[in-house]
Amino acid sequence: MGNCFACIETSNKGVITQCGKFDRIADPGCFFLNPCSCEQVAGIVSLKIQEVGVQAETKTKDNVFVTVRIAVQYVAMEERIFDAFYKLQNPRSMMTSVVFDTVRSTLPKLSLDETFESKEELAHTTKSALAVVMEKYGYLITNVMVTDVEPDARVKQSMNEINAAKRMQDAAQYQADAMKIKVVKEAEADAESKFLAGTGIARQRKAIVDGLRQSIVSFSGEVDGTTPREVIEMMLMTQYFDTLKDLSGKNGAGNTVFVNHAPGAVSEMGDQIRGAFLQAQAGKR
Repeated sequence: MGNCFACIETSNKGVITQCGKFDRIADPGCFFLNPCSCEQVAGIVSLKIQEVGVQAETKTKDNVFVTVRIAVQYVAMEERIFDAFYKLQNPRSMMTSVVFDTVRSTLPKLSLDETFESKEELAHTTKSALAVVMEKYGYLITNVMVTDVEPDARVKQSMNEINAAKRMQDAAQYQADAMKIKVVKEAEADAESKFLAGTGIARQRKAIVDGLRQSIVSFSGEVDGTTPREVIEMMLMTQYFDTLKDLSGKNGAGNTVFVNHAPGAVSEMGDQIRGAFLQAQAGKR
């Protein structure tokens, strides 16, 4: 660029003055400057979206100091380049002041928990306040974001401890519920198992009684002169000797010790079994 020529890059606008007085807005590209009228490029206004980060510290309604970080995105209005260049010397400083004022007038009305929950509302309030102020100077606020809300370190540690304690309490509750379910299920399974075992034993005993009754009736009918009592005693004696044989072991390898007993005990045992059979028959009727 020489004394008589100037170049404006894309996404920029040039402010041209003549003898120090505003003359016109120059579009991107190269153009001629009249040295006789003292034309010159007084400045460049960018049309790109820019961002400014603001960090504001204030206290909440419950007297907790927090640091709020807010990102403001803005752009100069193309149709108001004159205002953006001449009316405001430092737009970033102006926006920082507005953000500080908005944050410090809003958060003292909210508790710490409400502050975390109201990030979107705070961003919307800040954007509305910025838009009203910055539009006067030719700037458009495109977006405002609350990027972080950080309380004092001691408060943050306390919050983490409370959260950790709550999680441990929830974990203990879940574990207790799981143990309760396990105990209940085991009890239900045990009850079901005992019920099925009892049903099986009852069916087994009924089958044994029915088989014995059928055997006694068949034997009594086929052998003349025998009574059911005699058949039962014979069957008991047969089972008694079979049991002794099993207890003594096969091939003499048993190690069972027998105590003295009288033959009359077998008759007494037979009376007891017969009594049980008669009670079972009476129960069926």
